[in-house]
Amino acid sequence: MQIQRYVGRISGPLLDRIDIHIDVPAVSFKDLSDRGLSAQQGEGSAEIRARVVVARGRQLGRLRGEGVFANAQMSPRQIRRHCQLDAECERVLEAAMTRLGLSARAYDRILKVSRTIADLDASDEIRPAHLAEAVGYRSLDRTYWA
Repeated sequence: MQIQRYVGRISGPLLDRIDIHIDVPAVSFKDLSDRGLSAQQGEGSAEIRARVVVARGRQLGRLRGEGVFANAQMSPRQIRRHCQLDAECERVLEAAMTRLGLSARAYDRILKVSRTIADLDASDEIRPAHLAEAVGYRSLDRTYWA
């Protein structure tokens, strides 16, 4: 209740201006200890950095001459041009918008984040999985407003 009261103080329009908001669970002692860290396998920092550099290059190439340098800076017109959705993606996004009661501003934020996720995946098109992941990054919408 205390968390909901606090979050209730944040207006919907203010929250809509935040591209990504997720809950991060506490890390257990085991995961922090040497045993937990050595048991974890995943993408290393160097690999992640390489993917980010490639994704940023894709963004720069796509947005060249448009006055912006990253997906997050795209105007609504640029979003419509560079975040084209096929029918399946539109169904996924429509279902999420309806289920969560998201605003037009949240819609644009989801498209920009989806475009970035697609860039990190080296994909020219936004796919349903990219949209689903972007919607997943709207946890405050899902937790407190839905």
